[in-house]
Amino acid sequence: MPVGSRSEDGDCTGRGALPLRAGLALSGDDGCIALARRHAADFLTRLREGSGPPISPPIVGMVQLIVSELVTNALKHAPGPVLMELRVTGAGLEIVVGDSSPTLPSAQPADPGRVGRHGLEIVRAIAQDVVVQRLALGKRVTARIALTDSPASGTVRTSPPRGARPS
Repeated sequence: MPVGSRSEDGDCTGRGALPLRAGLALSGDDGCIALARRHAADFLTRLREGSGPPISPPIVGMVQLIVSELVTNALKHAPGPVLMELRVTGAGLEIVVGDSSPTLPSAQPADPGRVGRHGLEIVRAIAQDVVVQRLALGKRVTARIALTDSPASGTVRTSPPRGARPS
């Protein structure tokens, strides 16, 4: 179940200015991964209906898959709430998931015999870019995806915390 949610839609009716971002806090209760996926699909629907870019069903499915994988990993490996934010950036979308664990995820080498632990591998395969950041209290994973059909580059970067000096 959601702890809380917010959406910046421009007005109360959902019409008018495009929704540029939407956030959701998840407590980890049963059904919260499905809730996160629905939240993402609803956000993309509002975006498309508000004169946004034409967003194809495969793009919606890829966004929902990224949301599912990132939220599942955060709920599985971190205590406390998980925060998700969707942000429109030009012709793209950032899917941001933050949690309280300081342990950074890492993609495992491809292994068709391994059961589980494929989440970041899947996200990296379909996102254009994945950035993992350690924060003062936890971490944030940001996956970027084009809102129009285009091939993914599948890069993963780890960035230092804000304010940290390069070594």
